[in-house]
Amino acid sequence: METLVPLLAVGDLFPRGILPYLLGGLLVGLGAAVIYLATGIIAGASTFLESTLSYVSDVDRFNRFKYVQSRNWRVVFTLGIVSGAAIWGLALAPDPTIWTTDVQWWRLLGGGILVGVGTRLGKGCTSGHGVCGVGSLSNTSLVNVATFLAFAIGTAQLVQALGVSP
Repeated sequence: METLVPLLAVGDLFPRGILPYLLGGLLVGLGAAVIYLATGIIAGASTFLESTLSYVSDVDRFNRFKYVQSRNWRVVFTLGIVSGAAIWGLALAPDPTIWTTDVQWWRLLGGGILVGVGTRLGKGCTSGHGVCGVGSLSNTSLVNVATFLAFAIGTAQLVQALGVSP
């Protein structure tokens, strides 16, 4: 009788071991819960970034009362995301080269623009829908996360099939 060999071992899913991923997930969930319990606002990064535009833009969309009223702590939240990653990458990362890429700048820029458009079309981002929305069993968020994943997997497969490399 032949034994079945799994296509992907569990160790392949967690190349640095499961603990860093588990701790990161717990901290993200805890942070989202604290923000929601303290403010009643879902901690989606796209909304946090959009609300900071109320400082520099006269566009009504960016100057909604809820954005202007809460923009100071939203900026602190956004700066915390960026500075936390920077501190880890510059001071604590076991291998500082993990922050490098061979992807051309124009591809990164194009990908960023597409992600930005996608967050507007999807009315939120993976942190808002994926962490907070799925955690609260929102049907809209469940559909959006499934859509995000389907397009991400499909795009990765298409790019690989076309032989595109960095």
